[in-house]
Amino acid sequence: MTDKTRTRTTRGTHHWRHDVIELAALFTAVVVADSIAKAVAKGPDGPYLLVFSAIALVATAAFHTWWARRHSHAPPADPGGSGPGAPLPRDQRPADASAPVAEATGTALWRLRTTVADAPGSLAAVCAVLARHGVDILTLQTHPLAAGTVDEFLLRAPAGLGSDLLTDAIAEAGGTDTWTERADAHDLVDTPTRVLGLATRTALDAAELPLALRQLLGRCTLRSVPPVSLTGRPTGPVAPVEGVLEETEMRLRDPNGGTLVIERPYLPFTPTEFARARALVELDARLGPRVPHGRDVLTLPEGNEITVRRADQRDLRAARALHDRCSDRTLALRYHGPVGDADRYLDHLLSPRFGRTLAVQTTSGRVVALGHLLWDGDETEVALLVEDDWQRRGIGSELLGRLVALAEEAGCASVYAVTQSSNTGMVAAMRALNLPLDYQIEEGTLVITARLSGSQATATTGRS
Repeated sequence: MTDKTRTRTTRGTHHWRHDVIELAALFTAVVVADSIAKAVAKGPDGPYLLVFSAIALVATAAFHTWWARRHSHAPPADPGGSGPGAPLPRDQRPADASAPVAEATGTALWRLRTTVADAPGSLAAVCAVLARHGVDILTLQTHPLAAGTVDEFLLRAPAGLGSDLLTDAIAEAGGTDTWTERADAHDLVDTPTRVLGLATRTALDAAELPLALRQLLGRCTLRSVPPVSLTGRPTGPVAPVEGVLEETEMRLRDPNGGTLVIERPYLPFTPTEFARARALVELDARLGPRVPHGRDVLTLPEGNEITVRRADQRDLRAARALHDRCSDRTLALRYHGPVGDADRYLDHLLSPRFGRTLAVQTTSGRVVALGHLLWDGDETEVALLVEDDWQRRGIGSELLGRLVALAEEAGCASVYAVTQSSNTGMVAAMRALNLPLDYQIEEGTLVITARLSGSQATATTGRS
């Protein structure tokens, strides 16, 4: 029975009762009025009787008004017959802001990877044991192996279910080499979407390839090994075009020459991950050298205009000319070694494989300063070189602030600068960042580390 039908039937049932009550009230009122009229006309106390009747009527009206107002705020009776205090159905309850918070604080996101036998029912066993522990499977990827299959899950688990309990639960279902890591909302993006986004970033900027590989493969170490060292000696055999996969290490041919070495000691790479990484490297090779075309024009306090832009190996000649104009002291403060060897580092520093470079040029096109953001394993180094005639004008602070912004955008947790205590300009620029700083002295060299606002998740590995 629908609500409309129930309402219509209820009104039809009670209609004749209302009529009878109203008719009885009318007859009663006529009898009372007739009695009062006779008493007033024939009795000596007729006026007093009228006054008392008026007071009684006023009191009755006031009581009825109070009673009606009090009961008009009572909750309506439940249509299902459960009484006025019964809870409303779920779809009719008002939104409670505290409910989503309770659900959010009661669960945690996890990434889990385990190896199962390549047999019917193996995945179902894992899913069943997760369900018994109240774990919700959000996404699932499978990585076929020569023997067995690696299943990678994104899970929403109860907050009290930790890494060890998850690993033990997977072991009950036959999973081995189980690895877990806390996840966040960014991991909710499906894998094809994430890979396409990384490919787009790589296509726009060659310096994004190392970052894209690290985001694709998780927490790993990436090294770019050039074909020859700074002294001109070969560094070893170059990786073949098809690449090499060896458990926790993969080697890919670097389009810029040399080899890209990617290591992840805590978790072996799968053929699927190797194929994805090789596809990104091939895309980079086909597109060739490229940097974003954006540039900013700034006005210095004395009125001169400068342009800040991205630089790469195509600026090698301008960078060498900058070296020629710098004094020996400026080069020594920057490179911490023999001044004559400074030019050897330029090709390395300008390569997008090792980081990002910002160049400052004048209106005539002369490069007067370089700022480098260098990938050093899990750490990030910042370095500045400003021509002598252009120092003490705020160029170094401007470059450093932009490099730190690039580091934050790349997800770096900190940046460090290697300098000398006598380099007061670099020390002042680091202090001007208004970030927490750590100072260390290593063999007469000052290392200043700035901790950025970003943070990275910590992985937990469990073996069963």
